[in-house]
Amino acid sequence: MGKAKDIREATEAELSFDPLVDATDMSVRNMNGDVALNGTVPSYPQYLEAAAAAQRVAGVKNVHNHLEVMLLPDDYRDDAMLTTAANNALIANVTVPDGVEATASNGNLTLTGTVGYGAQRAAAEQAVSRLAGVRNVKDEIEICVDADPVGVALLVQDARTATRSSPTTGTSRWAPAATPWR
Repeated sequence: MGKAKDIREATEAELSFDPLVDATDMSVRNMNGDVALNGTVPSYPQYLEAAAAAQRVAGVKNVHNHLEVMLLPDDYRDDAMLTTAANNALIANVTVPDGVEATASNGNLTLTGTVGYGAQRAAAEQAVSRLAGVRNVKDEIEICVDADPVGVALLVQDARTATRSSPTTGTSRWAPAATPWR
């Protein structure tokens, strides 16, 4: 698939086929495999799923998700309720370390704090993305590895020393002293 019209039509078909997406108020534009999604969706999970559905289409190189989340009246939460729900979801997720927090402003969640791994950061975003009342998630979580530079230098030096050949036997320190392979 390579023609712009084919990619656009295939993307529209994928969006219509996906049961997790209401494509009624969406439009699709394609420019050489860069697909832009425009319009509105009623929830943040649909916003995410629409981009994932478009990415599944053959010939799509990049997805530019310009969809706006327009919450249904029953899904609206005030900022205090949404902040509380988001922080409870973060606490309940065992993958998210202590110190990651969420704040809400007009349905837009901002995640802050520090984690040691990218998977923890992704888990935090995933923990809050399906909550009712979320319009967007801004991830400002920092990934910080607590490494002592001197300790790292010593480990690197040990590794370099361990792989050098022995001057008397010609084998590395890690090689077994058994007979060579035949």
